[in-house]
Amino acid sequence: MNKQLEKEIVAHSKVEALTSRTLEYLKNGFPVHFTGPTGVGKTSNAFYVAKCLERPVVVLQGHEEMTNADLLGDFNGYTKKLLVDNYIRSVVKKEETMKESFQEGVLFEAVKNGYTLIYDEFTRSKPETNNLFLSVIEERILPLYGSKHEEKWVKVHEDFSIIFTSNPAEYAGVHKTQDALMDRMITLELDYMEKNAETAILTQKTDISDEDAEKIIHFVAALRDKCLSKGKQAPGIRAAIMIATLYKQKDMTLSAEDEEFKQLCIDILLHPVHKGMEYKDKSRTLSLITQEHKKAFGGNTSGK
Repeated sequence: MNKQLEKEIVAHSKVEALTSRTLEYLKNGFPVHFTGPTGVGKTSNAFYVAKCLERPVVVLQGHEEMTNADLLGDFNGYTKKLLVDNYIRSVVKKEETMKESFQEGVLFEAVKNGYTLIYDEFTRSKPETNNLFLSVIEERILPLYGSKHEEKWVKVHEDFSIIFTSNPAEYAGVHKTQDALMDRMITLELDYMEKNAETAILTQKTDISDEDAEKIIHFVAALRDKCLSKGKQAPGIRAAIMIATLYKQKDMTLSAEDEEFKQLCIDILLHPVHKGMEYKDKSRTLSLITQEHKKAFGGNTSGK
């Protein structure tokens, strides 16, 4: 796993408990599916679990245009080999062969070598494309549909594991997954953590004080609760991490009187809160953010 991915992983008792259960399921051959609203840490948890398996990790990002060629790979050009035989001095024999080059797809590579595959937002891919995973999970073979391979399938390596992630079905661009695939995985529903857990994670990730982290978390959570009361999407801990990181780097004051800090919070939260509240007029969203900002940081002159 590369260094950037490791930075996204934060150890916490809640994360460790989830990880322990997930590892048990994976080691017994069952794929795991993390689902939940955006910003609850589905992908970060998937990477954390994958790291604990101590196997190479490959990532597949679901999208509308994904095909079998993306999963299995494809032949993409030729390699030429020239053999010159001059064993008899007076005779020169040349033999030239051409061979198609095959570029392995992500799923093919992971299955063959026993890697851990993270299939992020898999429901953004069409259900018919995801049908390949039925055989991989159930029969432990990967069919080589439509390929020029002499073999018709590849046996799944005993160390191969797969972690799926997805957003709720009501999110834009999400397909309904076939029941046959859902029945073959263990689905764990993730939700927003309690404020004390989010505070601990924010402190670890940004190295700000517990007091400052608590104020930022409560500010973001207040706006999130208002969005969720409408049953809509809402800002998660990722927004709090952005605020805390930039607040620390730019040497701002955690105060309602600090206009730069106020503008930072508006820039980060205006879009997700407006989307969650579904106001027609963005001025209403701006007013809501300003109101909660004043409640959270009014009169505070906290440093780092």
